[in-house]
Formats: sequence, structure tokens, C-alpha cells
Amino acid sequence: MKVIDDYKDFEIIDTSLGMKLERWNSIYLLRPDPQIMWDNGNLEKRYKDKIHSIYYRSSTGGGHWEDVKKVPDSWIVSYRDMKFNIKKMGFKHTGLFPEQAYNWNYMRDKISSSQREVNVLNLFAYTGGATIACMMANAHVTHVDSSRGMVDWAKENVKINKLDETKIRYIVDDVLKFVKREIRRGHKYDAIIMDPPSFGRGANGETWVIEKNLYELLELCQELLSDNPLFMLVNSYSGLSPILLENLLKLTNKKEGKITCDEIGLPIKKDNLILPCGIYGRIDYE
Repeated sequence: MKVIDDYKDFEIIDTSLGMKLERWNSIYLLRPDPQIMWDNGNLEKRYKDKIHSIYYRSSTGGGHWEDVKKVPDSWIVSYRDMKFNIKKMGFKHTGLFPEQAYNWNYMRDKISSSQREVNVLNLFAYTGGATIACMMANAHVTHVDSSRGMVDWAKENVKINKLDETKIRYIVDDVLKFVKREIRRGHKYDAIIMDPPSFGRGANGETWVIEKNLYELLELCQELLSDNPLFMLVNSYSGLSPILLENLLKLTNKKEGKITCDEIGLPIKKDNLILPCGIYGRIDYE
């Protein structure tokens, strides 16, 4: 497992009974996490003087935030020299998955060390963490997501990092449809990143189901790789095992490259435990 432990603006303070207390810069959030299966006491009572907002699940699905203290509509969290606009979202999220710093560091190092102009395709690109990382390394990025709201949020992140906006192309579209069009257009990319959800809907109501569509997408993306590619990286929170993802990459990879798959985690301050936070799989071509 790869563990990210060099944040200054973020930390998991304590965990218990399916909940985690996190510090996001100066804001303390208590929210659910299905990986927390142990009983370490009632966090809401223990940290009542610290907590700013709590996310409560609904028995009928979904849930809602309840502010204990005043919380700004948005605030900034940094990782090294990268900045991200944080907001409380309807389904417990904040617009940032801090553990992805492991992948951001890899992307930046890989692109910078290539010492050439690199074109990156970021699929299911969300609020742009990977996009920011690649642009920090001076890459050109095509940022694709089916949600206009998420693309607008990514634009905010690009702006607060003062990046060159001539080096990014924003696309609001269904990922599979976009990839097929890019193949027909003959476009090529040196690096492809994707964060496919378990289930999703495209910009025009198209349906994405990871069990049915991921293999096809990986095959298609091979046709988009340039003659001298750098890497392909897949990130997943969908319950896939690293071995399953490795199998998919082995079966779809048409070029020579080294495949690496593993889990990512974050440290829990109180108990010196590691919280599992999804998996990644990548193919290094150079």
C-alpha cells in the first residue's frame, strides 16, 4: 500500500463506528467512511468543541450536512505547491480526494523527467486534481467530465493555481462517446488518466456501468496513445481489487510497458492506523 503522509493542510484525526474526523486546513469535518468498521467511541461527543460540520446519512439513501459552527461556502486546502477549492457537497464529499497526492506526485515527476511536450487526456476528470498536477509539470491537458458543475469547479482550481489556461481544453461529454470521436479524428495523447465511477450518467443521459464498460474503455484508449507514450493511469474507488485491475490492464495493453497496481491509504493520527482509500493501476511506457 502507498501511504501519503506529507500533508500540512489535511489530516485524519480519529475514526470510529463508520465515521472519520478530518481537518481540512482550519475546518474540522466529521463524515462517513465504509472502511471504518471498528468501535473507538463516539467521535461527535469526543470532539464536540472542534467539529465544524457533520454529515449524517439518511436511512432512505443519501444524507445531509449539519453545521455545528459557521463554515464558509468554500475554502482553500494546499498540498505542496498545489491549491484546491474545497466545498461541502451533497453526498458527503468535498471535491478533493487527498490520497490522490500519490498519483499527482507520480504524474508530475514522470512528465517533468520526460523533458518534452506532453499531451494528457484526463477522463472522469472531476474537479481537476490530476489536471492541476499535470499542468504544474507544463503538460497540455484535455479535461473531460460529464458534469458541467465539476468542470466549472476544475476551472476554479486552475485559476487559483494561476496556471496557463491556454494549455487546457475543457470538455463536458460522455467519456466513451468522446473517446470514440477522438479515435475517428486521429487525435493522440502521450498520457491517459481515468477515474471511472461504479455507475454514472453522461451529459445526455448515457449510462456508465464499470463492470460492463471499463474493459471497452481501456481497449479504446490504447488507440489514443501516441507512438511514444509516457503512461496510462487508472484510479478506482469502485471495489475493484488491485489484481483485477492488473488483469484488465494486461489484457488490454497493446504496447510494451510495466504494469503496477496497488492500494492507496492515508494515516490516522490517533491510532497510527492506515485507512484504505481505493486503488490505482498504471502502465509505464517510458
